Amino acid sequence: MPIQKKSIHPIGSFKRTKIIATVGPATNTYDGIKAMIDSGANGIRLNFSHGTYEERDAQIPWIRKAAKHHGKSVAIIQDLQGPKIRLGDFDGIINVAKGQNLIFGYKSDYENTGIIPTQYDLSKKIKRGEELYLYDGKVKTVVTSISHGLVHTKAENDGILIKRKGINVPDTYFGGDIITAKDKKDISYGTTADIDYVALSFVQTADDIKNLKRMLKNLGSTAKVIAKIETKLAVENLEDIAKESDALMVARGDLAIETSAESVPIIQRRIIELGMRYSKPTIVATQMLASMVDAPEPTRAEVSDVATAVLLGADAMMLSDETANGRYPVESVEVMRRVIDYTQNHALHSHSLVEIAITDSKSRAISSAVIELADKMNATAIVAETKSGATALCVSSYRPDRPILAVTSTDRVAQQLSIVYGTKSYVRPDDPYQATKLTNWLLKNNLLEKGDVIVTASGQHPGVIGTTDTIKVRVL
Repeated sequence: MPIQKKSIHPIGSFKRTKIIATVGPATNTYDGIKAMIDSGANGIRLNFSHGTYEERDAQIPWIRKAAKHHGKSVAIIQDLQGPKIRLGDFDGIINVAKGQNLIFGYKSDYENTGIIPTQYDLSKKIKRGEELYLYDGKVKTVVTSISHGLVHTKAENDGILIKRKGINVPDTYFGGDIITAKDKKDISYGTTADIDYVALSFVQTADDIKNLKRMLKNLGSTAKVIAKIETKLAVENLEDIAKESDALMVARGDLAIETSAESVPIIQRRIIELGMRYSKPTIVATQMLASMVDAPEPTRAEVSDVATAVLLGADAMMLSDETANGRYPVESVEVMRRVIDYTQNHALHSHSLVEIAITDSKSRAISSAVIELADKMNATAIVAETKSGATALCVSSYRPDRPILAVTSTDRVAQQLSIVYGTKSYVRPDDPYQATKLTNWLLKNNLLEKGDVIVTASGQHPGVIGTTDTIKVRVL
C-alpha cells in the first residue's frame, strides 16, 4: 500500500509551478512590482522591445528590494527584442486582394512609390518560393522574386495591412544573424545590471545560443540563456537547442503563425519533456490569461490552459500584457497562483517521467536515489546543496512531489533557481553543515516541525562544482 502522506507543512505549501510577470506601464512602480511578488511572482521579465535604460536602473533595484521584503529570491529576465521584422510606417490601411502582387522594400516610401515599407531588409535573407505572413498571419503571401533590394510577392488571400504589424517568415534562415545592433547594446547594458537570464528571440539553431553565450562570457556575465521557441526552424532543431540552452520558452504567439495553431499544444508538450530530459527549465508564455488585460476574471478556457501547463510539468508560466499593460495586473498573478495551487493539490496523478538523458550518470543516479529514498521515508522535503544549481535542476527534472530546498552560497544561483519547478532557494555560506544549518533555521522559524524527515544531497567539498556524491537522512 502507498505510504500515507503527512499533513501539509508551511514549507510544502508553496506552488511548484512558478510565475513570471512582465513589468510595463501598468506596474512600473515599486509598489506595483512588490504587489506582483507578494501575490506569487517568482520571476520578473523586462521586455527590452520597450522602455529605457533609465527605467531599468529604477526597476531592477525595486525588484531586489521587493524580493528581500518578501524574503525570497526572484529571477530577473532580460527579454531581447531580436530582429524587428515588421511593416514600416504608412498612412491608413492597405487593402489586399487574393492574387494581388505586393512589393516590399526596406524603409520605402509607400505614398510616393507604392512599395510597402518594412523595418528589416528582408531582401538579404528571403528566397523565391518562401512564404511571408503579414499582420500576425492574417495575410499570407508567397515570394515570387527578389531584385534590387525589393521583395515581390503574391497574396494568397484577401485582407488588410496596418503599419508596424508583424511579419513572419517561417521558411527563411537567418544564418545566425538574429542578434541585432540594438540587442548587442542591450546585452552590454545587461552585463552591468543585475540580470539573471537573457531571453533570445527568434532562435533558429543551437549556434544562435552559442553566439549569445560567447558574448555574455566575453563581457563577464553570469546570466543564463533562455531560448525562445517561436520559429519553424527552432522546432526542427529543437533537441539541439534544448541541449545548448539553459532554459526554454514556448513563445506561443509567433510559434502559432510560424507552424500552425493546432500544432502548438503538441510542440509545447515536447518542449516541456525535453526540458525534463536535459534538466532545463521550461516556460510557457503568451495569452495565458489574455482576457484579464481588460476583465477582472479569466475565461474557463484560460484556466484550463494554465492547469494543463501545470499537469504537463512546466517549470513556469509567463504573464505578458496581463501585467505590463492590463487593468488587473496583480489580480492576474493571483488568479494564476490560485489555479496552480488548486491543480497541484488536486491532480490525481504525478507527472509521467520522460526518458532522462544520461549526460552525467553520477548526478542522475544520485538525484533518482534521493527521490526514491524521500518517497520511502515519507520525507517532508529534499535539500539539495548546490554551487552552480545543477544538483537542484537535476532533482527537479524528475518532478518529485516533495519540495526541493536548494541551498547555495551565491545570490545569482538562488535567483536563477527561483523559476525552477518545485524549488525554493536559500543563500547560505559554503559550509560542511550547510544543509543542517538551513534545516535548523527552518525548524526554528516553524517552517518545519520536530519529527520531519529531510533527505539531503550534498558533497564532501562544499562550494566545489560537480562534487555532489552523498545522500543523508535526518529526522528533526
